[in-house]
Amino acid sequence: MYALLFACAFGALVLIAAGGLTLYAERSISREMAANADVFEEVLKLRGNERMAQADVLSGDFGFRKAVALGDIPTIESALDSLKTRANVPYAFVVGVDGRFIGKVSDLRPADRRGLVAALDAGQTGGIITLADKSAGAVAAPIKLPDLAGWLVLGEPLSEKGLANLARLSAIPLESRITSLERLPRAVRGTTGSAPVEVKENGERILYRANPVASLGGDSKPVLLLRHSLTQALAQHRSIIWKLALLGLLGIAATIALSWIIARSITRPIATLSKAAKRVSEGHHAVVDVRSNDEVGRLATSFNRMIDAIEEREQRITHIALHDILTDLPNRKLFAEQLEATLARACDERHVAICYLDLDNFKAINDTVGNPIGDQVLKQVAQRLTAFMPEATVSRQGGDEFALMIPDIAADDDMLGHADRLFRCFEKPFVVDGQNFPVQSSIGIAFWPHDGRDAETLLKNADLALYRAKQEGKAGYQFFEQSMDDAARRRRQLEMDLRKAISEGAFELYFQPLYSLEKEQLSGFEALLRWQHPERGMVSPVEFIPLAEETGLIIPIGEWVMREACRQAAHWPGELRVAVNVSSVQFKSTNLQNAILQALSQSGLAPNRLEIEITESVFIADIDETLGLLHKLRSLGIRIALDDFGTGYSSLSYLRSFPFDKIKIDRSFVTDLASGPGASAIIRAIVTLAGALGMETLAEGVEQEEQIATLRQEGCQHVQGYWFSRPVPGAQVPALIAQFGGVAVDREDDRAEAA
Repeated sequence: MYALLFACAFGALVLIAAGGLTLYAERSISREMAANADVFEEVLKLRGNERMAQADVLSGDFGFRKAVALGDIPTIESALDSLKTRANVPYAFVVGVDGRFIGKVSDLRPADRRGLVAALDAGQTGGIITLADKSAGAVAAPIKLPDLAGWLVLGEPLSEKGLANLARLSAIPLESRITSLERLPRAVRGTTGSAPVEVKENGERILYRANPVASLGGDSKPVLLLRHSLTQALAQHRSIIWKLALLGLLGIAATIALSWIIARSITRPIATLSKAAKRVSEGHHAVVDVRSNDEVGRLATSFNRMIDAIEEREQRITHIALHDILTDLPNRKLFAEQLEATLARACDERHVAICYLDLDNFKAINDTVGNPIGDQVLKQVAQRLTAFMPEATVSRQGGDEFALMIPDIAADDDMLGHADRLFRCFEKPFVVDGQNFPVQSSIGIAFWPHDGRDAETLLKNADLALYRAKQEGKAGYQFFEQSMDDAARRRRQLEMDLRKAISEGAFELYFQPLYSLEKEQLSGFEALLRWQHPERGMVSPVEFIPLAEETGLIIPIGEWVMREACRQAAHWPGELRVAVNVSSVQFKSTNLQNAILQALSQSGLAPNRLEIEITESVFIADIDETLGLLHKLRSLGIRIALDDFGTGYSSLSYLRSFPFDKIKIDRSFVTDLASGPGASAIIRAIVTLAGALGMETLAEGVEQEEQIATLRQEGCQHVQGYWFSRPVPGAQVPALIAQFGGVAVDREDDRAEAA
């Protein structure tokens, strides 16, 4: 009974499958033909881009353009021959704007020449032309002197072998050729670019698809013609139907046999279930062979599903523990295990490369468009790394950091090629929801066995190389060098010493006078931080300030500088001001305003005697928030000065956004005063601009009397530099104030000291 029902159901299934297979075959063939046509267009486009890049190099060459301008035909032809050899193309010639051809163009018919000139005049740069009665892909690069003087044309015939290779890319046997619209079969002529057309040929069903191809001149309209035999394709599918029928017969026989077996035994599955349950309770994997569809069989099926679900959950838990949830790449733990396993079986004749990647300024994407978009970009980065480096193990280390392990590299292999290929992963922007997100990466690379023989050392050294790549300006790669490890050790020691100096109060403030040229008197002092190291002596701020900013130690250091500067300035006579530099890192801290207010309150210094000096870098993170804080400080009476004016890229826009009290002219302009009138003109422009905006100006780095005369002539109100005094400890400030107050300044001594 069951066997008869099964036979009827399977017969109906075979009939439905036969019709479905035929329909599926026709649709699949149509899709394959369309895909093959798209592949041809893409290959033609990529090849055209390569030829265009080669043509652009020559057309932009100064010597070649000079030869074209002078009509030096031998030089032009020599350059064309060299280009044909280098680019591996048989045709290269020059077409002048007057229609004159230079080069070997005997294979180009007169009519095609005229059409080519007309197409170039119309602005076309690539397409199909006819050379020696054969279709050829051609590109044209303009030659400018600087006006357009002609075009450099490269042509490469589309060989039958190449078209055959293209056809072999398809999953179905296709015949492809380039022909003209006039030579198409009549039934196909009106269907170019649309769905395939079925044509009867000698009793055989044939599918044709015609796709137009861009033409570069000429009367003919080139077309890519694809041909496939639908009759032969369906003949192959008929064998599948016969196989289904045979499987049906076998299924009927198996059903009869199984029914007989089930009828004979009911108790055996129950005993099997009992044994399987016992094995599972002991921690083993067990699967019950289901031999019936009754209650016992359904129980066995449920048992197997339960076991599979338990095993699947265990595998998933293990997978999650070792893979990144967002990208499904190996995480840091699994990557380290894979690296250790690879190194265990590595030999000295083969190298292993570890590459650390960090996406530059990726935080800006999350801050501007949100974390969901940022997550999509990270997923695309993971996919592109995997696609570009199929031989590598790719891992996401966390955040926007990735790592790659490239095993089995030959000792004489050029790793620059791998590094360049990895770097090119980020040439094209990532596209999410129609938006382009250009992303660059800094890359650090270390090798086994040269840069370490264990996984921990290799990973550390790759990270050090990455740190150097980011220090060198990002968007690049660096190979590990032993000097990097030495520098890292020195940096760690300096950081520990810096922390110790903070806790022990090893810093000291020096002060350099600010002099008013208008009033010919002292106007204030700039507070400068100094660190007397117990072993290294005086450490330059250029060395430890960047480290303090990077580690965040600049915040407690800056708060101490603010308190100490206000405390000492409170004892100065009159209205002498103190200028304190504030780092961009301090502006990111939420406690900056409170730290300044506490320093003023504890010292009793009037707010108008405190001057905050900032650079343009404080505006990079959040302009609106920074401007809001500056306005709050200024409303309290605190003066704001823009330091190093003229060295950035957006100073004028910042001057428009915020009314600074003072602009400090960078010392480079003062130094250049003796070299020519340019620096003087720049200072004059800055002083005029500041005066128009109601701001004071101060010139830094004054060391010569001639500089003072020029600055006074140009209207600069304040100056600062070694001509007046080097920075002095706080204890010497009263004597310096007294000296400027009535005693003549011994500039010769100071100048000698500055030298």
